[in-house]
Amino acid sequence: MQLNGSQILIECLKEQGVDTVFGYPGGAILNVYDELYKNSDKITHILTSHEQGASHAADGYARATGRVGVCFATSGPGATNLVTGIATAYMDSIPIVAITCNVGVSLLGKDSFQEVDIAGITMPITKHNYIVKDVTKLAGVVRDAFRIAASGRPGPVLIDITKDVTAAKTEYEYKKPEPIERVSDTIKDADVEKAVETILQAKKPFVFVGGGAVLSGANEELAEFVKKLHAPVADSLMGKGAFNGTDPLYMGMLGMHGTKAANFGVSECDLLVVVGARFSDRVTGNAKKFAVDAKIVQFDIDPAEINKNIKTDVSVIGDVKEVLKRVNAKLTQQNHDEWVAHVEELAAKYPLTYHKDVLTGPYIVEKIYEITKGDAIITTEVGQHQMWAAQFYKYKEPRQLLTSGGLGTMGYGLGASIGAKMGRRDKTVINIAGDGCFRMNMNEIATATRYNIPIIEVVINNHVLGMVRQWQTLFYGQRYSATVLEDQVDFVKLAEAMGAKAYKVTTCEEFDAAIKDAIALNIPCLLDCQIGKDDKVFPMVAPGAAISEAFGEEKLLDC
Repeated sequence: MQLNGSQILIECLKEQGVDTVFGYPGGAILNVYDELYKNSDKITHILTSHEQGASHAADGYARATGRVGVCFATSGPGATNLVTGIATAYMDSIPIVAITCNVGVSLLGKDSFQEVDIAGITMPITKHNYIVKDVTKLAGVVRDAFRIAASGRPGPVLIDITKDVTAAKTEYEYKKPEPIERVSDTIKDADVEKAVETILQAKKPFVFVGGGAVLSGANEELAEFVKKLHAPVADSLMGKGAFNGTDPLYMGMLGMHGTKAANFGVSECDLLVVVGARFSDRVTGNAKKFAVDAKIVQFDIDPAEINKNIKTDVSVIGDVKEVLKRVNAKLTQQNHDEWVAHVEELAAKYPLTYHKDVLTGPYIVEKIYEITKGDAIITTEVGQHQMWAAQFYKYKEPRQLLTSGGLGTMGYGLGASIGAKMGRRDKTVINIAGDGCFRMNMNEIATATRYNIPIIEVVINNHVLGMVRQWQTLFYGQRYSATVLEDQVDFVKLAEAMGAKAYKVTTCEEFDAAIKDAIALNIPCLLDCQIGKDDKVFPMVAPGAAISEAFGEEKLLDC
């Protein structure tokens, strides 16, 4: 049947099972929005307050559901406003399809009104991108975009469609999407055999889990592997929930703000099995001093990650769920009682602690964990509150912590929480933010209230840029350059002006009551939680130091 480009785009989205799109209209994309209006019973559109919020919402939807997230924007500034969100998704391997529209083909390259080469701009931060100038190619491009975004190592794809293509007509025929096959043809039997042989020789093994284990849905296979290997486990920020955070073998996060048990354990192990992690600098610290006494076995879908940052002894390339299935089939039950007991002693000797006589970030996160029984989806912004959310909430399942790990995007979490709630209506969704981050995209509170999306925004408000101030305290002689936020902004009044229920919290008791009330109300809520400006995240590894040199609050005595 004959359809115009806008109709073909919407039909292709329906083919892919898209039920929610986040976006902001404009002149170049008007034809698409007109068609979207006619299909509002099939696809829900969430009008965000800013295009960046739309890209983060699509990202949060994808992380929470495991499906491809979709966002729309018009040409020029609408398209460029998506860039930070696309880069955020790219760094964390999140499948989103960003659809923009551009000026007509005859106006391209002429500095036309609201014209920008968004494909050129986003080329380094997308898995693939397209400029569609021919309506006959549109359906194929959309189908390919979804396949590319979701297959292999996931990532964002951008489709830029000229306005005349959205109006031009061609023949359209429905096509059922082909299933996404797991990458298994790269898994070599010899590599699996070598990995198992190396694992069986270990006396002090340690397992390190990254975001790839979440993306592949490998949590069951990972649990079986850890049980068979009988080894302690640490995760990266992106790997949270892939291994149950309440399991006795779980030792916490690894790296700059990881637990001492994890950091010291990895530094002492004779084998490190790395499952879907890319050896970020925030994990390894000084790479030359990382796990120097250990053989390294790495399971990863992307061959580019092998020997990129840390040299490995054995690697198996493929979807880590499939890799673990094959390894588990060959691995016999191991016993490392003495080694596990030693690492457990480290955990007991160096627990995560905080001052419990006043309201603090760790108290807030622990109380959220207690009240939600560990079943909420937690989104975060970036900074101290993000690290506290990683340290003090025990993630039992994958896709519970949604956070910008690779790019470290301030302003990510509020939009992501909206996307997550749209994708997982059954879950309580709480965004944990700092006051500096909240200022970045706080206008998305208006989006939540417009559609009555019951997210809870918890602002851990220390009136400073907390993580930057922490570095200034420890490494810059307490010269607090441009990090003090003492001004007249009242977050409670601001949230109320945008239609949300808001609370100002100064004590533990006030927080307990407010968070319970916010969950019970099931409407958009904000909690402005006042904490001390000099609260710190510990443990910490100084930049350039080995993770075995993690230090705690005692470091403040030297400042």
